[in-house]
Amino acid sequence: MRGQLPPGARDFVEVPFAVPDGVREIAVSYAYARPDVPDGTLGNACDIGLLDADGRLRGWSGGARDSFRVGERDATPGYLPGPIAPGTWRVLLGPYTVAPQGLPYEIHVTLHHAPAIGPPAPAPAYPPSRAPGRGRSWYRGDCHLHTVHSDGSRTPAELAAAARAARLDFIVSTEHNTTSAHAAFAAEAGDDLLILTGEEITTRNGHLLALGTDPGTWFDWRFRARDEDAFARTARAIRRAGGLVVPAHPYGLHLGSQWKFGYEHADAVEVWNGTWTLDDEAALATWDNLLGHRVLPAMGNSDAHREPQVVGLPQTVVRADALERGAILDGLRAGRSWIAESADLDVEFEAVAEGGARAGVGDTLPVRADEPVAVTLTVTGVPDPVVRLVTDEGQTHLAFAERVEWRTTSAATAYVRAEVRHAGNGTMAALTNPIRLLDTPTEGGR
Repeated sequence: MRGQLPPGARDFVEVPFAVPDGVREIAVSYAYARPDVPDGTLGNACDIGLLDADGRLRGWSGGARDSFRVGERDATPGYLPGPIAPGTWRVLLGPYTVAPQGLPYEIHVTLHHAPAIGPPAPAPAYPPSRAPGRGRSWYRGDCHLHTVHSDGSRTPAELAAAARAARLDFIVSTEHNTTSAHAAFAAEAGDDLLILTGEEITTRNGHLLALGTDPGTWFDWRFRARDEDAFARTARAIRRAGGLVVPAHPYGLHLGSQWKFGYEHADAVEVWNGTWTLDDEAALATWDNLLGHRVLPAMGNSDAHREPQVVGLPQTVVRADALERGAILDGLRAGRSWIAESADLDVEFEAVAEGGARAGVGDTLPVRADEPVAVTLTVTGVPDPVVRLVTDEGQTHLAFAERVEWRTTSAATAYVRAEVRHAGNGTMAALTNPIRLLDTPTEGGR
């Protein structure tokens, strides 16, 4: 099948082909022209996937593969095995960018016929939603990761090994626009590692993490910010599937990765993605500005695809009642978490009122307007740390120390959060969600 897509082509183009009865496997390969373009002009890039006869997505590899196969019992990573029903199937093309000369393409589809091979394949097995854990404790996790099931190079086994080496307690599978890795992780979970399922929904106007969703639940990514209510509908679907809605790398440097949907329907935001860079500084500033009127927790994840990208750099450390899906998601949703560059680093952050009431990360401390509150931060594992305490007014305390104490009142401070940076280059080592101070009236008024 051949065709040509013009500049300004639709985001997604379906190329139909007929599948007769008796087909047991479909193999697809494709190629497209990559003509030279003037400096500063985007050339051709075209992603690919497959829709079955019922219009369901059977897989998506984006631009990571030039061929794939889907069979009754197995499939290329990124694609779902299962019955090959007769009817009209469609190759799904995603012209990411189109050169001024257009994008000529050629698709080869091979249909493999064979006698029926017995009963249907068993239902996929998924990783368990609970691990033994340590009861109520702090648990370290990386919630944005990729394998060969999208555009990564690690296998699920290699990713799980890297997570264990990073001393993580949990990870989340977030392949681009596909759920095929969910079942592949069943063999990699264990008493020492909880593996949750999810998806990175990669729209043309930003990427969205669906975290901790029901295994096998897929979310469509084919919408833009201009599509009325599309993000809100997707957010509702993610929550119905038990998951969290988390915009990823809001100031990402790749085309289409900058977040354009706003934060009204988000449960948290990824402010630290991989090695700390200027786009993370921008995300941090945007998040801090939101805190003045909205409790929106921050997260940090590695977004690791391949070596030398480090799994667990950074990681989100969450206080949860158990190492269990619901408890971990509850802790993340409430902001009872902080972000670290590695498991070598630890932070203790607390606010204590003069009357004895106390609160930790993600908590609210009700206190009289004029009652003194002592805020303390203790850092271990960071040589020569630079500590910043930041409130709704901005930076209020700066110290070159492993332990700092600062005093305030709820009349002066609505929230306080902490940053720990490296003295040499100013990059982030740790970042906390805020402690909120709630101004409560005294008896008989203020």
